[in-house]
Amino acid sequence: MPRYIEGSEVKFTENDKIFVDVEFYTGEKFTELELHRMFPITGLTKYIALLDKEGNEIAVIRNIEDLMPESKKVVENCLREYYMIPRIIRFIKMSEKFKIWMWTAETDKGICTFEIRNHITAIKPLYDGRVLIKDANDNRYEIPNVNDLDKKSLSMILPKL
Repeated sequence: MPRYIEGSEVKFTENDKIFVDVEFYTGEKFTELELHRMFPITGLTKYIALLDKEGNEIAVIRNIEDLMPESKKVVENCLREYYMIPRIIRFIKMSEKFKIWMWTAETDKGICTFEIRNHITAIKPLYDGRVLIKDANDNRYEIPNVNDLDKKSLSMILPKL
């Protein structure tokens, strides 16, 4: 049965960008733990598993919002680095040839071009306005809120949703 972290009973410190060290206020310490979202699409801040080098679950953070501010920042930074997904700001162009869609988009990481082979399975709208896109190379992209896109971008993506 996992140990649940409710808030201030631990201190997190960064260890090499995607790992954390954890010290419980009981004195127990763990190093080089990986953070994994148990629900990576819908649970961005809740139920974060802490795994050791062998993949064993050490504990679960119920909600990172309940952590002390310094620990919360460390956890958020590690999750951001581990789950780095470019966020699409706008679509620049789109073309289709032989049922393969080629997209050029501006993301928060720069301009990129990717292809989608099956838009039915590769483009996934979520209940909160986000859209997840998986390209032909299994790279993932996110539109944080489809309604915030400009008219040109909307005209490219809406027929695919």
